[in-house]
Amino acid sequence: MSLFGDLNSAARALDTFGQGVSLAGKNLANATNPAYARQRLALGDLGTVQTEIGPQSMGVQALGIQQIRDQLLDAQLTREISATSLWQSQQDNLAKAQIDLGVQIDRTADSSAIGDASQTTTGIGSAMNDFFAGFQELSASPTDAGAKQVLLTEAGTLVSQFNVADSRLASLQGDINTQISSDVNTVNGILKDIGSLNGQIQKLEIGAPGAAVDLRDQRQAKLEELAQYMNFTAQEVPGTNGQIQITTYDNASNPVVLVNKTSPSTLAFDGTNFTTGSPAVTLGLQSGSLKGQVDVRDGAIQQLRDDIQTTAGQLAQAVNQAYNPTGATGNFFEVPPSSGIIALDPTLSFSTLKTTDTGDAGGNELALAVAQLATKQFSTSGGDQIDGTISGYFAKTVSGFGETFSGVNDRVDNETILQQAVRTQRDSVSGVSQDEELTDLMKYQRAFQASSRVINIVDNLLDVVVNGLIH
Repeated sequence: MSLFGDLNSAARALDTFGQGVSLAGKNLANATNPAYARQRLALGDLGTVQTEIGPQSMGVQALGIQQIRDQLLDAQLTREISATSLWQSQQDNLAKAQIDLGVQIDRTADSSAIGDASQTTTGIGSAMNDFFAGFQELSASPTDAGAKQVLLTEAGTLVSQFNVADSRLASLQGDINTQISSDVNTVNGILKDIGSLNGQIQKLEIGAPGAAVDLRDQRQAKLEELAQYMNFTAQEVPGTNGQIQITTYDNASNPVVLVNKTSPSTLAFDGTNFTTGSPAVTLGLQSGSLKGQVDVRDGAIQQLRDDIQTTAGQLAQAVNQAYNPTGATGNFFEVPPSSGIIALDPTLSFSTLKTTDTGDAGGNELALAVAQLATKQFSTSGGDQIDGTISGYFAKTVSGFGETFSGVNDRVDNETILQQAVRTQRDSVSGVSQDEELTDLMKYQRAFQASSRVINIVDNLLDVVVNGLIH
């Protein structure tokens, strides 16, 4: 080759290795960016030419930038994100329900300890203990004004505990509905963004497949964000220059397209079902926070409310039967309650509170009958609303909730470990290694310097030739 050919070859090498230095710097700058997949400069030979001394290389050129991604690992990570989010959303709301219930649950305790109402110092269980203890004290001192006042106070506290717990749990369910509606709007925004990114990628990759590396990073980040809310599959559509299609499934396991290249669908929530399309198709979500929130709202939280209401109903019914056995002298609780899930009878007061129907001021059979309800065994086969004692039924309610909460906590722990394992595996392929990038940086820097020296040498040779010809 001529000196001018060597100069051109060295100049191209200088430009190529400069791109390598720049790309290594870009990788290092994104070493802590979780949405970034490392990039590599693809190098190729310009070919060879025949010279008097044989074939000689025309030099090196940059063929393009390669994004190091494993599509299978990306898809597996989105599935794990979705599965983890399902349980995390339940965990978060069960923690709120625990606060609303007013009982601190130790997930490391056994079920009997969790649900032992006799051991609680706050909440409904404690209030029931105090309520029955108040009747026991009154039965021992039927004419004691202080005992009457304490009992009425304890009764008011018990009614308040029941109603506050149920009201707070109902509010929590309403908050979940609000959060779901907000999340659906977020999902629709993500689907729209993915459709837009599909269009941008398609334009950049016409004639240059895989060239839109930064846009592909942004799209993968959106897919992982979408996975927090719902399960789906994403596949590249052949012949569309890098565009993808996102699909989920309906209740019959039929595929439902959420994003078709640049065209996103819109999700809707009617309070029970998630739908999309026209006519509306009901989605059969299997994971993600959307399903998790619906499941915990209609499952554990609703079951907790139902059990609390059953406890209150049995308590009111049993106390009234013991307190007013003839049905003629006034009830202790209002059935059905005019507000809340339990209420004191409007006629009940300090002056109307009774301990006997005999007319004897010292009679205590009614107060004693109510006090004995604390240990009475009820049976649904006998027409009662519960099996066992009232306190025992509530203890079982708390215990069941505690076991559910503990099970969800365990699932979160397990799914988090699995997700982290997949993420670590994905990062070993796509993540930036600072040591590797520093090595590449030095390699390209040395190659850049070598090309510069070649240019300098050729420049000196040309100077000698030109000056020699002149002289």
